[in-house]
Amino acid sequence: QVQLVESGGGLVQAGGSLRLSCAASGRTFSSYAMGWFRQAPGKEREFVACISGSGPGTYYADSVKGRFTISRDNAKNTVYLQMNSLKPEDTAVYYCATGRYYNYAASARLYDYWGQGTQVTVSS
Repeated sequence: QVQLVESGGGLVQAGGSLRLSCAASGRTFSSYAMGWFRQAPGKEREFVACISGSGPGTYYADSVKGRFTISRDNAKNTVYLQMNSLKPEDTAVYYCATGRYYNYAASARLYDYWGQGTQVTVSS
């Protein structure tokens, strides 16, 4: 049984930083890409960032490029999302997901297990 548990969300002022973590279990972690997605109230879930199984390959949504950094520690079965220069429009529930394959991908259809989400609220 694959389980993903996110943590690190919270309330932060605009311009601030947060670091999200996602601990995975039940699968050979380093064999699969990992991704972060988010869903704001009244909006569809959208892609944020992804990383390949071994880590060197990453890809970001244009809206977060230069502000967010995805990384992973395969020894700890954990993926991170460092979020800097946060904006009110970053407010959403953030989800991590494990991909079906080693290579990273932006499409949610290529991810088969999802965490329960962690709330990020950025005040202006």
